[in-house]
Amino acid sequence: MEKRDMIYEGKAKKVYTTDNPELYIVSYKDDATAFNGLKKGAIAGKGAINNQMSNLLMRMLSEHGVPTHFVEELSERDTVVKKVSIVPLEVIVRNISAGSFAKRYGVEEGIVFDEPTIEFSYKNDELGDPLINDYHALALKLATREEIETIKAMAFKVDALLKEYFKSIGVDLVDFKLEFGRLADGTIILADEISPDTCRFWDSKTHEKLDKDRFRRDLGGVEEAYQEMMKRVRGK
Repeated sequence: MEKRDMIYEGKAKKVYTTDNPELYIVSYKDDATAFNGLKKGAIAGKGAINNQMSNLLMRMLSEHGVPTHFVEELSERDTVVKKVSIVPLEVIVRNISAGSFAKRYGVEEGIVFDEPTIEFSYKNDELGDPLINDYHALALKLATREEIETIKAMAFKVDALLKEYFKSIGVDLVDFKLEFGRLADGTIILADEISPDTCRFWDSKTHEKLDKDRFRRDLGGVEEAYQEMMKRVRGK
């Protein structure tokens, strides 16, 4: 399968049409952004790591009954995915206080929640992806009530599966962002990616950050953190 026309270029990926109208090719870039694009840079090898890690995790999730957009890995940076229309909701699941949650509510990082939390952001760069609730999503016609309930249930299932998986490789899944898409028949499936770009990973013993926070916070060792996560995922 070959790329045809590029129909989208985002912060971390390019999307191309193919000879099959139901399939796209996603190509991962090394570009890195933070704070809604205010901070920009590059992380060597990031695109290849995010692509391959995401595909491994998507395969694992689909084996456990979570429908995903993954079809086939073409190369270290390119993957065939199902064509979806993205639901304009960023879904954030949190297991431990960190990042914007800690800042917004004035709590320290590292508080383990009794149960996971979920929040939605309106996927809109111009507005800075503002937090919204179910009622806002309904008012804006971003999704139906049934779709929102489906997305919530799938997000919590993904969290349970990933949390257990990462624990087995010595990593705490602190929080992560998911995106969902609609197939032509309206079916909701998991889309986008699962990677150190979209998740917070802490080493279970040392609490060392193994994700994009190293880039956001100028902690150094960014490439090494991504490589370490890939090594652990590959080792399983």
